[in-house]
Amino acid sequence: MLGSTVFAAEMAWPDYQRRVKDGDVPVLIPLGSMEQHGHHMPMHVDVLLPTEFARRAAEQTGALVAPPFTYGYKSHQKSGGGNFFPGTTSLDGASLVNALKDVVKEFVRHGVRNLCIVNGHFENSWFITEGIDLALRELNWAGIDDVKVMVLSYWDFVDQASIEKLYPKGFLGWDIEHGGVLETSLMLRLHPDLVSLKDAVEHAPATFPPYDIYPAKPEWTPASGSLSSPREATAEKGDILLDVCTKGIVTAINAEFARPRALSAAR
Repeated sequence: MLGSTVFAAEMAWPDYQRRVKDGDVPVLIPLGSMEQHGHHMPMHVDVLLPTEFARRAAEQTGALVAPPFTYGYKSHQKSGGGNFFPGTTSLDGASLVNALKDVVKEFVRHGVRNLCIVNGHFENSWFITEGIDLALRELNWAGIDDVKVMVLSYWDFVDQASIEKLYPKGFLGWDIEHGGVLETSLMLRLHPDLVSLKDAVEHAPATFPPYDIYPAKPEWTPASGSLSSPREATAEKGDILLDVCTKGIVTAINAEFARPRALSAAR
């Protein structure tokens, strides 16, 4: 038996099989992207953050964490700056849908019946929904109708009290938080070696007209790629976010999924 871990891919297959075969251990699938996050952060922020939230939640619920999706749907100009930045590497919607559908069906084949998609990239949202819908439909055709899939984005657990602590000068909305205080604060706490605030570009929050244009107009997006300034980010704000989001995710998992027998027996 290999060492204790919440990461499914780090387990030997017999150990993994023992954990999931009865269907009562949830599997958490982080889903991110490779996308620019300004001059001050790396392009795999949307992979690192959901994976860490999944790890923390798994340790508290007895769940397992699947390998993350490292590519996601195309960056939208009003939420991620746009898909035209060098380095941003994206999937077509159909590719993401089919890949997620296949992965969900594979875990069900292993015996898993409770899955949670931990999203870290806003633009993935509707394609996650489609992939799950198609997977459940095909599983139902095969006579498997006892699968439950939860979808969550970690930032949706940030409550108003936390927002007031994070943004004492006023909160301008999640749509322009790309590369801003939220992600930067989390990265300062979790991966400070990957953040260089001295390279952050100070600028006013991005403003967009109430419509979209295709092809996108790069001049609408701040040249840095961030949609708001990260200068107010701190590791202490990262602690607030880690606490409120992890608690929310754990509560949701415990509410929606049967408590894993392995965890219940251990307590």
